[in-house]
Amino acid sequence: MTIPTFTLRQMVEAGVHFGHHARRWNPQMAPYIYGKKDNIHIIDLQKTYPMLYTALNAVRDVAANGGKVLFVATKRQAQDIVKASAERCGQYYVNYRWLGGMLTNWKTVYKSITRLNKLNEMEANNAYEGYTKKEILNLKKEREKLSITLDGIKNMGGQPDILFVIDTPKEALAVKEAKKLGIPVVGIVDTNANPNEVDLPVPGNDDAIRAIQFYCELVSSAVLDGVQAEIAAKGLEVAEVAESAAEEKPAPKKRAPRKAKASAEEASAE
Repeated sequence: MTIPTFTLRQMVEAGVHFGHHARRWNPQMAPYIYGKKDNIHIIDLQKTYPMLYTALNAVRDVAANGGKVLFVATKRQAQDIVKASAERCGQYYVNYRWLGGMLTNWKTVYKSITRLNKLNEMEANNAYEGYTKKEILNLKKEREKLSITLDGIKNMGGQPDILFVIDTPKEALAVKEAKKLGIPVVGIVDTNANPNEVDLPVPGNDDAIRAIQFYCELVSSAVLDGVQAEIAAKGLEVAEVAESAAEEKPAPKKRAPRKAKASAEEASAE
């Protein structure tokens, strides 16, 4: 695989260029706005294009170095898309609600994940012996509640190395926590957002389903390319180690020819 490519035409077809109503704009987005049509801001795709490539390369590099990518989008129209895209490339997601301290208070979140794993195990084995019907019902409700918020990160095993966020104003808490920890953020910034709040802003429509699908597929493909590069690099390292070991291995000792040994025995007998 290679870093995913796209065209301006594909961006237009996905509706990436449509911003919000002009009265809802953030002045910090002025450099990325091409103009207005029917009082709707139009995003300058000539500027979005290279910024999206830069963001994809950053995600790819993280994956190529064995890093973890966290997809974040809790708005309704993005929930299923984000989950499917993260699972496609073996990464992690938050698509229901961002819990305060999800990054900055990871130890507490990890305790909740441990609890979820225990409840999942109980459910899988139907291990409810000794519990009353009411207690079993409460345990199942607790499991469902934890699953909604933690399913996408239960196997993450620690803080992510980069965030991919759709709708940065809505996910302001996630962006703030990542910034506090020095975790880079790729953010889709619509005309109502502040692009200076994220490390790698990508000006674009953050509401249309087709646009969200467009971004997620590209990021997912970039991750897969990075993972493939990591596997190739590790394969090369293993081959190099094996070759080096073969070169350092001492040559086996030569045995005396059988004929010579037989002749010596005959001479001794005489």
